[in-house]
Amino acid sequence: MRTDFALFLTAALLLGTFWESNGGQASKHPCRPGFSQSFYSVLVSKDVAQGQNILKDTIVSSQKVKFDDCMGNDGVVFKSSDPGFSVRSDGSIFAQRDGASLDEPVQFKVTTSGSRTHVWETVVQLALIDPPAARQNGNEVTEEEGKVAEIKEKKDAFQAPPTVIMFSGRGPASSKGLRRQKRDWVIPPINVPENSRGPFPQMLVSIRSDQDRDISIRYSITGVGADQPPNEVFSIDPVAGKMFVTKPLDREMRSSYHLRAHAVDMNGNQVENPIDLYIYVIDMNDNRPEFRNQVYNGSVDEGSKPGTYVMHVSAFDADDNTTANGMVRYRILSQTPHSPIPNMFTINSETGDIVTVAAGLDREKVSQYTIIVQATDMEGNLNFGLSNTATALITITDINDNPPMLTSRTFSGEVPENRVDLVVANLTVIDADQPHSPNWNAIYRIISGDPSGHFTIRTDPVSNDGMVTVVKPVDFEMNRAFMLTVVVSNQAHLASGIQSSLQSTAGVTISVQDVNEPPYFPTNPKHIRFEEGVPAGTILTAFSASDPDKLQMPMQQIIRYAKLNDPAHWLSINRTSGQIVTTATLDRESIYVKNNVYEATFLATDNGVPPASGTGTLQIYLIDINDNPPALVPRESQICERVNRNSNGVNITAADADTDPNAGPFVFELPSFPASVRRNWTISRINGDYARLGLRYQVYLESGVYEVPVTVSDSGNPPLSNRSVIKVKVCPCDDNGDCTTLGAVAAAGLGTGAIISILICIIILLSMVLLFVVWMKRREKERQTKQLLIDPEDDVRDNILKYDEEGGGEEDQDYDLSQLQQPDSLEHIISKPPGVRRVDERPIIPESQYPIRPVVPHPGDIGDFIHEGLRAADNDPTAPPYDSLLVFDYEGSGSTAGSVSSLNSSSTGDQDYDYLNDWGPRFKKLADMYGGGDED
Repeated sequence: MRTDFALFLTAALLLGTFWESNGGQASKHPCRPGFSQSFYSVLVSKDVAQGQNILKDTIVSSQKVKFDDCMGNDGVVFKSSDPGFSVRSDGSIFAQRDGASLDEPVQFKVTTSGSRTHVWETVVQLALIDPPAARQNGNEVTEEEGKVAEIKEKKDAFQAPPTVIMFSGRGPASSKGLRRQKRDWVIPPINVPENSRGPFPQMLVSIRSDQDRDISIRYSITGVGADQPPNEVFSIDPVAGKMFVTKPLDREMRSSYHLRAHAVDMNGNQVENPIDLYIYVIDMNDNRPEFRNQVYNGSVDEGSKPGTYVMHVSAFDADDNTTANGMVRYRILSQTPHSPIPNMFTINSETGDIVTVAAGLDREKVSQYTIIVQATDMEGNLNFGLSNTATALITITDINDNPPMLTSRTFSGEVPENRVDLVVANLTVIDADQPHSPNWNAIYRIISGDPSGHFTIRTDPVSNDGMVTVVKPVDFEMNRAFMLTVVVSNQAHLASGIQSSLQSTAGVTISVQDVNEPPYFPTNPKHIRFEEGVPAGTILTAFSASDPDKLQMPMQQIIRYAKLNDPAHWLSINRTSGQIVTTATLDRESIYVKNNVYEATFLATDNGVPPASGTGTLQIYLIDINDNPPALVPRESQICERVNRNSNGVNITAADADTDPNAGPFVFELPSFPASVRRNWTISRINGDYARLGLRYQVYLESGVYEVPVTVSDSGNPPLSNRSVIKVKVCPCDDNGDCTTLGAVAAAGLGTGAIISILICIIILLSMVLLFVVWMKRREKERQTKQLLIDPEDDVRDNILKYDEEGGGEEDQDYDLSQLQQPDSLEHIISKPPGVRRVDERPIIPESQYPIRPVVPHPGDIGDFIHEGLRAADNDPTAPPYDSLLVFDYEGSGSTAGSVSSLNSSSTGDQDYDYLNDWGPRFKKLADMYGGGDED
């Protein structure tokens, strides 16, 4: 009983809190149409249920749903989303049918439109509970010592969710000694509907400690939504313990909150263990379904049967999908076009699958349908649910349901004889299927009328027409016309149940046009056999041609013959009869004969309009006769002057232009004249084609070249002989039978004295080259070791040391060095106007052109003199470019100064040479000699 009392007390607390915050305070404000609460939690006593079920029209609770439209509630009708329970116009909740059960909590939505067009809604939750056996303590949840709050799992299901969180219930240790241990305190979760209209703050629950009678208690809450972001969503009165929600909640942002309630004394000491509070946000239908795509694309074959799957659409609702708020249902609003019927498709209201519902899809009539699909939540309730739409584009794909049809039953064409790759007829076809697809592409076949395969039909890829083409020449004399039977089909097979049309077959008549055909040689090439050596004027054969047109025009066709190609000019042909006669002797060994065959080409021309000609080839096989004597091979060789075991002769053979039996075996013989041939040489037979030529035994010949005549005979009938000469070099040999170097030279015709002379000359020449090289090396060494005749320390003059030489750069590599020479001609100097001249020019007058210097020159005179010459050179347009040799003084052939020997080197003591110290370091030594102080 104590457990039932605690459960009832907690539920009454929650209900009282909602009614107080919504109903009590509403009267203090102006009338606002709508339900007093967005969520009603109604407890139903077990006494209401008869057995396990509730009877029809039974009022389940004295609690009522409060609604005010601010106009007297005239015509207000409530609608329930649950078939078992509903609400009457006075707000009482009743069972709509027998057998309604509350074994599990029931939650349903109640909507009304009142006398206005606006729709209001609220949620009602029913839960079964035992009758209370103890008193209620208002809206407060009081914790008393020894109170038992254990409940069964089924009984605490009246709040959503039904989970009960257990707490230890142990407070801090007391200084008054041992106290009886309290049992756990069960706090049910708190349900708060989202989007509440207030007013705020809105009280949710009141919390008290049973120690507030003895001491002052201060209450606080912590957790997400209190002191953690989002902050200040919930607040609590620290003195009264009332907890409030301060703003509307949004379940889609956060569906639950977990707070902890604390109770402390005035000193901040904990009085009770913290209490866990679970706050659940109850979903309201405040979000429309949203399609994942605004436009969906699908396809289905034409001619599909009803029930064929087409495509899938889907929408998402942010509301709770476990309630009707998030349960989306689909339906089709419209179909465009309405052909053949307005409802060709249907959609599964729960899955969003679109399927065909009727037959008659024909791509050739309608190639695409536009479907407007609507998604509505509240399980598709159009009165209360929110909706959204999307577009589905359904493309009707083509199948081969239209056979190709020829535009005519008969076609005709013409073809000249002997022509190929020529289009002679064009077959046109009509196909309603999708162009340039396998269902539209035509394939033509000739099923009769062309047993020899003279024609084929190719398909034009653009127009789909059939082009009848000649692939094998036709002969007017053989066939004057062809009657073809042609059938056309598609690249793809016809769809199931579709039959070929009678218009898929047609007849094609091809007429053959007669043309003047060229004559032809019946046997081409023609082969004949003759012996070579046939004399000129011999008749070989008659090479005549035939004209295919002779049957049509026997009196008009005349054939004339001519020679087209005769490489050796051995043949001629009769112009009218085609008889071939030799004009020269036929020679098998000619370069124009290949493999014993001589080939010539002849031309036969008729007198048709226009004339036509044909060619024929005559091949003459020439039979060999013995008309070529053999020739000795090789024509030169060498042999040792003394016969030894390693060198005993020269192998010789013969070459014959004839073939067997007019060639080998050959017979080799030495002539009897001169007698020295057989006395010194001998020939021994090796085989039919080879023999060995050698010196006779104990015969010694000096080194040299000997001409040995040899007679060679072939095996022809009669045989032919030829006397050839072989040049044999006789030389001394080494042990291996090879000629030595001296022996080879001697054999070439040089004596021992000539060889020695050549060697001496080579040695002298090498010695001269060696001496010249040695002389050059010695001269270079002397040039490097040569010393200066004057010690640089004793030389009072400035010395120019040459370290390296550089050219003028790339700009003067091709400079004419003759410009640096002193010119021999004075014309360019004489033609200059008077004035300052360059000091490197030759004077044109015998007088001195230089200023008279004072006896004691000033140190600046030398510098002025140099700058004056430099300025004259810079202003001279005839001066050579880049670097040049400047002559700063020219003494000429004479001098106005007296003899140097007349100078007196003695000093009178009156001359002052101290100015030499001002001339710089170059004159320091001279200044020390003449201008120094007194000598020691």
